[in-house]
Amino acid sequence: MHSFVEVKASPTPMFSVEMDHKQNGPVDVKSSVENGRPPDLADWAVADVHSYFRAAGFEEQARAFQEQEIDGKSLLLMTRNDVLTGLSLKLGPALKIYEYHVKPLQIQHLKNTSP
Repeated sequence: MHSFVEVKASPTPMFSVEMDHKQNGPVDVKSSVENGRPPDLADWAVADVHSYFRAAGFEEQARAFQEQEIDGKSLLLMTRNDVLTGLSLKLGPALKIYEYHVKPLQIQHLKNTSP
């Protein structure tokens, strides 16, 4: 099942991202902004990253991000290998976190900050 999620970013225009809805899949980025996190991922504090992954259904894994003090800037720098091995997460959740959350957040940030 596919749906489209509108993502609003200043000052760039609105764009849509097609996402598959799966268990622990993508979180609507618009709702994360409404939940009090800064709209720019680079400005997220450790607490923002933690609450994002909790909201996505990764309660246990969110603690690993908090324990490792991963903030928005750190999240932007994370590679697939960092998520799969650096956080000591179980493989299944780690794969979902990277593919459905970290990577899309990084791509969104790049689109929002490109001229």
